[in-house]
Amino acid sequence: MGFIKNTRIILILFLLLNISLKAQDTLKQTVRGKILDKQTQLPIPGATVVLRNFEPVMAVISDIDGNYIIRDVPLGRINIECSYLGYSSQTLSNVILSSGREQVINFELEEHAFDLEEFVIKAYSRKDQPVNTMAIISARSFTLEETGRYAGSYGDPARMAANYAGVMTGKDNRNDIVIRGNSPMGILWRLDDIEIANPNHYAASGTTGGPITILNTNLLTTSDFLSGAFPAEFGNATSGVFDLKMRNGNNTKREHWLQTGWNGLEIGTEGPFSKKHQASYIIAYRYSILEILNSIGVNLGIDPRYQDLNLKVNLPYSKGKFSLIGLGGLSSIKIFDTDKKQKDWMFDESGEDVINSSALGMFALSNLHFMGEKTRLKTSFIISGSEVTSKIDTFSLQNRPVFLKAGEKSSETKYSITSSIMRKISSKSDFSSGFYYDIIDYIYKDSTFRNQQYENDTDAGGRMSLLRAYSQWHQKLTSKLLIVGGLHYQLFNLNNSWTLEPRIGIKWDINPVQSLNIGFGMHSQMQARMMYFAQTLQPDGSYNLSNINLDFTKCRHYVIGHDYLLSEFLRLKTEVYYQQLYNIPVKQSIGAYSMLNAGVEYFVGRQDSLINTGTGSNYGIEMTLEKFFNNNFYFLLTSSLFNSTYTAADNIERPTAFDTRYLINAVGGYEKTIGKKRNGVLVLGARFTWNGGRPYIPYDVGGTLNNGYETLDWNNAYTVRYPDYKRISIRFGFRRNKAKLSSELTLDLQYRTNYTNIYTERIDVRTGKIHNYQKMGLYPLSTWKINF
Repeated sequence: MGFIKNTRIILILFLLLNISLKAQDTLKQTVRGKILDKQTQLPIPGATVVLRNFEPVMAVISDIDGNYIIRDVPLGRINIECSYLGYSSQTLSNVILSSGREQVINFELEEHAFDLEEFVIKAYSRKDQPVNTMAIISARSFTLEETGRYAGSYGDPARMAANYAGVMTGKDNRNDIVIRGNSPMGILWRLDDIEIANPNHYAASGTTGGPITILNTNLLTTSDFLSGAFPAEFGNATSGVFDLKMRNGNNTKREHWLQTGWNGLEIGTEGPFSKKHQASYIIAYRYSILEILNSIGVNLGIDPRYQDLNLKVNLPYSKGKFSLIGLGGLSSIKIFDTDKKQKDWMFDESGEDVINSSALGMFALSNLHFMGEKTRLKTSFIISGSEVTSKIDTFSLQNRPVFLKAGEKSSETKYSITSSIMRKISSKSDFSSGFYYDIIDYIYKDSTFRNQQYENDTDAGGRMSLLRAYSQWHQKLTSKLLIVGGLHYQLFNLNNSWTLEPRIGIKWDINPVQSLNIGFGMHSQMQARMMYFAQTLQPDGSYNLSNINLDFTKCRHYVIGHDYLLSEFLRLKTEVYYQQLYNIPVKQSIGAYSMLNAGVEYFVGRQDSLINTGTGSNYGIEMTLEKFFNNNFYFLLTSSLFNSTYTAADNIERPTAFDTRYLINAVGGYEKTIGKKRNGVLVLGARFTWNGGRPYIPYDVGGTLNNGYETLDWNNAYTVRYPDYKRISIRFGFRRNKAKLSSELTLDLQYRTNYTNIYTERIDVRTGKIHNYQKMGLYPLSTWKINF
């Protein structure tokens, strides 16, 4: 009911806004940007920029610094093309132009490697093609618009990526994503080439997801998502990569936005520091809307508290630029059964009081320096920190005073330096090399009451470091054949484990509309850092660090893909993959345990006495049929058939916790321009998801009653499955342009067609009764945004 009330408030405010503003004549806006060489990132003067969907055609030439500007462009969707002699032209179609914000469109053009007679120039660009030219297999780009366009995405890059082939979310209320049967813990997050910790509120140690993202998509520009066999510059990951890019603030005009909705009350601003210089800033702050409502007496039954800040400062100079990047988030929540009636307790005759909080902060100073016309050097200094605190108290009808069951207080502070150099050898070849060095100060403390005593699962503090280095090259052998190769090296000083990983990718353009891609890569990832300090309790009461010598988890990726552009706006993509995993931590005393299944639950259990003898495999086929936005509609249809298995210490092959076997996604949308002045746009969208049932480990009821704590039936691990999962998401939206102001209202509805979909399962240690908990079948989430 609280969400419905919130939606009504937003609707009323939106209607009042439109009543108070008078109808305007045809509204116009400015389109501008910068044109760069894709490899060197140097400006291209004299390039032509044309708006194709206007009569007469609107066209300009870029200046000596590569900048262009087109004024008085009518609002709506525009098609813009950039071209320059000796370079492939680039066209962006159906870009939204609104009154509240100038549209900044930057182009990165690629130089022709061969004579024009031999080279086929495409008249349009592919929106799905990755920004990173080294990524030629299992990679695609996504835009800011797409993170808000897809029904059920809520402006979250991870939830949006769950629409792609081979990708699914772990649970409804979190954005952990499973890629090709891999644990979400295998994902790498990067922001402007800087690796970041879990960028989500209510994060748990070792995880990569959470209920609400800290990342603000209003500050992002076109970014990449990679799902396998990624290039050599990416390391310490076995599943996938989010390679996110932040945009620079407007350096000629101050602009602002205000947004409110399910994910918070947000205010943002951007602009130049001075009109005499090109330096700019962009910053956004968000505060929990539910906490605001609770503070004014609107009780929704939960009290999540969170706030976050995203910022970027761009300081250009004659031979490069400095950038300041900041990211931070604080979150906490209290869920107390002691404040509820008995019928709402976790169990029939007992309950839990849970307190959880997390914090993330990152600040980076980067310098991009051009060393001549063909070489650039980028160096970054980063300090980041994260903290997780949790406490679980239990009580029962027989023992009403709360009893501390478990708790954690863990933190990390990381000091990093990263540097990379890129050299454009010729129009056919370029080379890059770089390194990352992290120094990590850590404190890991957590304990659980079991066997009639508190056992410290971790209790450690100190310093460790991780060194990584890479080299990669990009070579065009012919006008149709491209090869990318490289090496990645890692050294972990805690136990001196190291790895050397070759990567290679080949792309063959069969003709202008078809290509064949092949990729291979060896990849490795250190274990979740707190796992190295899991303790084994000795008979004399002392502890032994039995995991301290764990090696990297390792894998080999093999991918073959075929891309077929059926028309300018319709493409069909097929990929077949095989992933061989080895060196997986397993446990002799629990024969079915494997770290490959870690990450399926919110908390990552601290298992001790692990050894790197486990294996696993993921293989499957993925198909994507995608219609890019054109003629007012778009759609994305994806399907995956796959198999995900593992072998642990008992040498029995089992399905992993992520082996749902099949996955189907269908998402689409339609837009309709309305109103006499055509300044309003009605937006409709829908999504349908169908996953196979997820395997799980059942409870050992007898063992639980005897031990007094939750005990799993490892003999039947992953032999049972939850029912298939189905979900429908619907999105309604309305965009309105006024003079110097634009507004947008959206409403997302999610409906679980299968009410037996189990969110979590818990056993009452006192009675042995198993309780299944399910999320509500239908709930609305609304957002209202104003740009001015």
